[in-house]
Amino acid sequence: MPFVKIASQSDLPAINEAKEFPCGEKTICVANVNGTITAMDNVCLHRGGPLGQGVIEKGKVVCPWHGWAWDPVTGQAVHNPAAKLNVYPIKIENEEVLIDLESRG
Repeated sequence: MPFVKIASQSDLPAINEAKEFPCGEKTICVANVNGTITAMDNVCLHRGGPLGQGVIEKGKVVCPWHGWAWDPVTGQAVHNPAAKLNVYPIKIENEEVLIDLESRG
């Protein structure tokens, strides 16, 4: 599967915010950290919290349920690098936000 559209550029989260986007059977957490857009799984490995409803603190996405922090570039948990979420290539073309769910980082 090549890149698929998940949103319009105008739908992206504001700087230092995160947002949820449906993509097929998944929901993706798109984060905007100081203007850098990243995409990763939306489900926190702790208790399944919705990361896209969380906040950005010190460059990390923080789960709204229990405060687990995730690096949006590597997908690693701050407190335990062995805990890792899938991160996905994301790009913007012609004001469309495209994600590649097959190429996981």
